Amino acid sequence: MKSRVIERWVEAHLAGRRISANSLIISVYGDLIAVHGGVVWLADLIRLMAPFGLNERVVRTSVYRLVQDDWLESGQVGRRSYYRLAASGMRRFAPAWRRIFEPEGEGWSGTWQVVMLPSALEARVADNLRRELSWAGYGALNAGVLLRPTDDASTLRNILDGCSLRDRVVPLTARGLDGVTGAATDELVRECWDLQAIAATYDAFIEHFRPLLRAFGAGEVEPQQAFLVQTLLMHEFRRVLLHDPQLPVQVMPNRWRGDAARELCARLYRLSWRAACRHLQASCASPEGPLPAPSAQFFRRFGGLELPPAGTDEAEG
Repeated sequence: MKSRVIERWVEAHLAGRRISANSLIISVYGDLIAVHGGVVWLADLIRLMAPFGLNERVVRTSVYRLVQDDWLESGQVGRRSYYRLAASGMRRFAPAWRRIFEPEGEGWSGTWQVVMLPSALEARVADNLRRELSWAGYGALNAGVLLRPTDDASTLRNILDGCSLRDRVVPLTARGLDGVTGAATDELVRECWDLQAIAATYDAFIEHFRPLLRAFGAGEVEPQQAFLVQTLLMHEFRRVLLHDPQLPVQVMPNRWRGDAARELCARLYRLSWRAACRHLQASCASPEGPLPAPSAQFFRRFGGLELPPAGTDEAEG
């Protein structure tokens, strides 16, 4: 049975926000389709996106653009088309979803990853690299120097390799001479990242989604409604999180609002995922037949989702 509270919330959310169809479709692929085999028929995708207010023309146009931008790739069986995340789409998505579901721990040795962009680098290439680095949490000291306090060099290598820029920029690993933190470090963080503005976006996220906790706690939620809420939840959290560099706790303010927002997001996700997966599997199929159960990696999200009982459809895969 549908919840009138959730129905009104979804209607208000869709009416009050200008949502990019391209971005919303990518959210659906990254959150659920990817872990259910990664491939769906175009006709099924069109029906799946209709409750978000996206008509057939909009979905077809968005899918075409996502293929042109190397997010999706297409295939054909007879006269029917299907779409999956392209390899480049998976690569671009991996850092964002890892930051959502498996954030780095608190340990930090004081190492900084630094990228220096030569002035001879073409403007379009440089802008694309800055965007990719920003999604991975890098801040701009100026137009030619981006940096991030982290011990993880592999993410930077993957970004540079994916952009074919390993030999065209100067990647460095640096360490402070006098310890991890200090007044100068705090000033540098404030200069490179607007943490106050990011905290305000987290507060708005919490205020907007918190009423849904009571609605989900009132009883079992209808699968389509669970799918709508989970998709909008992850779409909005991803959008907010992309502006959060997720810096080490040593350089962050106390009682960071991002922690409260993540806790709320995880609680709602745990309440919605079962019904949301049922809706996806009931609504879509792949060229091989019904969508498979979620992959094992899916159940590691947010520190671990409750595993379904052994022998059930959800437990397979």
